[in-house]
Amino acid sequence: MGLRWTPCWIAAAMFALSAVVLALVSFRPAIEIYDTHLVAGRLAIPWSDVQRVDQTGWTVPLAVSLTLAGGLHFMLLYPGDADSANSLLRHLRRFSREALLDGVPYREFWGEPPALNANAQGKASAEAPSRYPLLRPEDEEEVERMFQRLKSVGRLESKNSEEE
Repeated sequence: MGLRWTPCWIAAAMFALSAVVLALVSFRPAIEIYDTHLVAGRLAIPWSDVQRVDQTGWTVPLAVSLTLAGGLHFMLLYPGDADSANSLLRHLRRFSREALLDGVPYREFWGEPPALNANAQGKASAEAPSRYPLLRPEDEEEVERMFQRLKSVGRLESKNSEEE
């Protein structure tokens, strides 16, 4: 067909190029996550060396830029499905405790309180509430009234004159 109609070579070239790109992405080395380090192919990266984890615009395949100690940049490319790519990204972010995650410090990214020094930590723990509020103050007052009534009367329903 290419001998009779030359534009068909364009389609064939584009098909061949996409097949080569797909083959390169498919045969990427395995990515393994351990408690102490990340293994990508033959490269083992300790979590303490990861300084930044930046997600690119690609989610499937997942492309994550890692900045390592010493300013070394490493592009991690994962060709898996959306669920496993999200899981990998979550694990990368969880284990990179000393890194900036998309430009945000680790603790702030995960909603944890900032790290305190030893003196401030003791003071903060003494001031921290022993429990977190689950109800609004008005609802807590209502529950407390119901509890006191239950303790004194033995039931919550009030007796009507018809029931007596």
